[in-house]
Parts: sequence; C-alpha cells; structure tokens
Amino acid sequence: MGPLAGIRVIELAGIGPGPFCGMMLADMGAEVIRIDRAGSVRGGDPAAPPADVLGRGRRSIGVDLKSDEGREFVLDLIADADAVFEGFRPGVAERLGLGPDECLARNPKVVFGRMTGWGQEGPYAPTAGHDINYIALSGALHPVGRRGQAPVPPINMLGDFGGGGMFLAFGMVCALLEAKTSGKGQVVDAAMVDGAATLSGFIHGFRAMGLWTDERGTNMLDTGAHFYDVYETSDGEYISIGSIEPQFYAELLEKLGLSEDEEFLAQNDRNNWEHLKGRISAIFAEKTRAEWEAVFEGTDVCFAPVLSMAEAPEHPHAKARNAFVEVAGVVQPAPAPRFSRTAGEISRPAPHAGQHTDELLAELGIDADRIASLRESGAIA
Repeated sequence: MGPLAGIRVIELAGIGPGPFCGMMLADMGAEVIRIDRAGSVRGGDPAAPPADVLGRGRRSIGVDLKSDEGREFVLDLIADADAVFEGFRPGVAERLGLGPDECLARNPKVVFGRMTGWGQEGPYAPTAGHDINYIALSGALHPVGRRGQAPVPPINMLGDFGGGGMFLAFGMVCALLEAKTSGKGQVVDAAMVDGAATLSGFIHGFRAMGLWTDERGTNMLDTGAHFYDVYETSDGEYISIGSIEPQFYAELLEKLGLSEDEEFLAQNDRNNWEHLKGRISAIFAEKTRAEWEAVFEGTDVCFAPVLSMAEAPEHPHAKARNAFVEVAGVVQPAPAPRFSRTAGEISRPAPHAGQHTDELLAELGIDADRIASLRESGAIA
C-alpha cells in the first residue's frame, strides 16, 4: 500500500546497513525478496519469526550463490526486478558473477545498489572496518563528546544506519525515479564514510562562519552551552534542554527562577557557559524527572525527558502518534516518514532464512524440472 508499491527489489543478504535499507524500502511498499545463503537455512517455525526488526517486511529464499545454477537463478530474478542491492566488500559480487556488469547486461533498467563502509575505490576500500572507523575518518565522530573527554561513538546509528542504509535507500529511490525517464539503470555507490560526512554538512558550514571550533564540548550544540545539554535529576534520571532562541531561553530562565539573575542575561557569552552550567545542574538536581516534566511540559522551553528504549514507546506522545507498533511480540518503530495517501506498513515480520523458497518458486513460475534440478544440485535450499 506504500508509495513504492509495485517495485520489486532483490536483496543479497548482508548485515547492518543493508538490512536497514531493505527494511526502509519494504516499509514503503516495495516487494523485497531476500536472497539468503543456502548454508544459512536451518528451518524455523513461521509462527515464531525471528525478533529481527531490520528483517521485517520481506520474504526469503535460500540460494547457493557460488554455484552456477544458483547464480543463474538469481540473475533470472534480477531480470524481472527494478532494483538489486548488496553489502559485500568491493569485488565480491563480481567474483560471484553477480556484479553490476552481469546484472545490467541481464536487465539494463535495473538499479544496482552497493553498500560499503569505505566505498568502491580509494586507499581504504579493500580493508575491513566498522561504523566507528567510518565515522572517525569522515570527521563525524570527533565532535561527539564532552569537553576534555574522548569522543563517544553514538552506538552505530551515525555510520551504519544514518550514513549507510538510509543513504543507500535514498540513492536507490533517486535512481529508480531517473530510470523511469531514461529507461536505464545505474550503480548506486553508497559508502558510510561519504554518508556520515554529508550528515556533517551543517557543522562544516558553522566552521566556515566561525561559529564552531574543533575543541570538543565547547560549542553550542555539543554540550558546551548551558542552554543545550542534558541534566541529571534527583532520582538519577535525565532531562534534555535545547533553549537556543532568545524567547525560549527567557522561558527557561523563568521556569528555573533565574529571570532576574544578571549572570544569565548574556546567553551567548561562551566564557561563562561552564559556570552557568554548574549552577543549572544544581537546580535540576533538586527535583525528580517527573517533577521537571510537570514544570516544563506544554511550554516552549524546548524540553523532553531522556527516555530509555523501554520507556519511549510508552510515552503519551508516542502513543498519540502510534510511533511504535508490536509485530509478532516485538515492539518496534513504526514505518516513517508518513504519507497522507499511500501509507507505509509492516507487511510481515522477519523471515527465517529460506522460509519462502517454495512459495516464491511457485509465484515466479519456475517449472518443475528446473526446480528439481536446482534442488538436486543444492543451488536452492
């Protein structure tokens, strides 16, 4: 039912950012068929699907990509698809005979998405890495942290998912739109190091304007400012404050009883930020998080409680927007963004590897003799 309904995507199974891209496309209505390795097929009760949020929304078929028959079968699937994507290291898809040249030869309109950390070329391209390395090289990790402390990796959200899977999904949709007018497919090279750098564009602009320094934890948005930070409450919880604009800052001071305090009137005097932060910290430590919620909610202070992953789905705002859903017993974020007419949806929970092999073979019209041959050779699970 989503805006990508009618689009067929072949996903060569991987980990992390690739599955996240597949989830985004499936949430928006694309038919995503995941090609799992035949050796990973272990069976599993369809009534007890894996608790894998990133795997939701698609069906799985088990194929031996190293066999000639398995490769030909996948190329036949790609011949009838709009897009295919993989997350192998550079050169692996080519060695399997499933690289861009082979796929575009079989289907000149297909969009071929590639997800890597370092990209398809460059000195680091052949080497291994993880999210922390990609965001480090891009410059995106350096500013994340407090003054005088080491950088703090923001889990793997910035590289794997923000700079990786989300950019791959965006790039593939762009290429799919272009293919509708040109009739030609193309390769989308999504590198996490590139995506993370792009996400940092705003900060590069601030540096050019003299509004950002490379000293961590001293800038307005990196916990340097007393009006943009998280503060501990008396019960060991935290609240977030983002009172940047003067009118919001004035409301913050009013709620804290500091409107007449001259020390706080020069909001943007960086020389005083650290001292003022200490004073505000002491005030926030006087009440519980719930008590501060009662003080700030409904105001323009720019406030929110810092919720745990368990708490977030239970917050009234999340409930009002149906921001989280439960699928097969797993609470998870609902599809986003939202559409007024062609709403996205979670069509199914994550599959067991190879769960839909027989179902898909039947739908794809594979004749009985070829199915027998594929099974006999081990090309399909």
